Amino acid sequence: MIRVDIRPVWRFRSGTEREFDFELIAILAEIDASGKLTNAAETAGVSYRHAWNLISDWEEFFGARLVTKQRGRGSQLTVLGERLLWAGRRAQARLAPELENLAAEFARTLNESLHETAPGLVTQASHDFAIGALRDLAAAGGFGLDLQYKGSFDSLAALRRGECEVAGFHVPEGPLGSLMKRRYAECLPLDEFRLVSLVTRTQGLMVRAGNPKGIRGLGDLERPDVRMVNRQRGSGTRALLEFLMSAAGMERNRIQGYETEEMTHGAVAALIAGHQADAGLGVQAAAALYRLDFVPLCTERYYLACRNDTLDDERMARLIHFVCSERFATIVATLPGYSAEGAGSVLAAFPETAKAAAPPG
Repeated sequence: MIRVDIRPVWRFRSGTEREFDFELIAILAEIDASGKLTNAAETAGVSYRHAWNLISDWEEFFGARLVTKQRGRGSQLTVLGERLLWAGRRAQARLAPELENLAAEFARTLNESLHETAPGLVTQASHDFAIGALRDLAAAGGFGLDLQYKGSFDSLAALRRGECEVAGFHVPEGPLGSLMKRRYAECLPLDEFRLVSLVTRTQGLMVRAGNPKGIRGLGDLERPDVRMVNRQRGSGTRALLEFLMSAAGMERNRIQGYETEEMTHGAVAALIAGHQADAGLGVQAAAALYRLDFVPLCTERYYLACRNDTLDDERMARLIHFVCSERFATIVATLPGYSAEGAGSVLAAFPETAKAAAPPG
């Protein structure tokens, strides 16, 4: 099976042209976190000399310092270093899912031309750290999960149309979840689909480190001094926000930045970390990755939906095997706010909503 990896290329021009080495972003990120170049080199998997030479080369190109050393305070990023780090992180968070989608489409086209059928399970799913980890774990085990990131509702619609075999989406637990399940039930006729439980995760407000605006809850988004960044239409997180706002009696036209959209939790976090916004709804793992503060709002269950007959497919059985594995549970345990409890359980598609979702007779 052929796998495709598509990556962005940055070219800087200032008299001369030079292609950017993204290894520098990993080094700057660790310096920002620990203040130690030795830690940065170790995290990036390079020698101390290589890390320092890389920084020096780019400082010479820019004609300005990226890192300063101060006695007793270790290494610190300059303003230029901070902005370069933020730009790299934002580009990675924003572009990575789209490039992964393109790579998956390209790989599927190539594999279909080489085999009678595509070897992997065609999957569309809401962006999530755990399902990305599942894809990588399955690939390491010789199994292809042909994953494309779409919004929850878009993924389920694709499953209904037969454009994918598995769809990933998420539903909050508790009373709010009962309301959202009714919306999802419209996409998942009870007799045709089943759900595989993947993980639980915590959603909440990601805010700048130290929470300088003192954001304590959803209502603070209506304050005139708070700018938010939203998820795209069709995403489960956008739907969650709208349900939460409706329950709180909030109005979107009173929220600065409501129409500013990003495709992933990481992209939202990157904007907040770069001081381009003050808050946004996302998973706790994204907040931790970008060293943001986090205000928890709800716990969600992330599901994989498939048609009944797909459960009899050997490929689906292999995927569930990976979901139930100790290795997957270990990976999930490293993600803040995530739990693999109940992973691999097969459920009916929200039978408790059948009566509420049924059309009038």
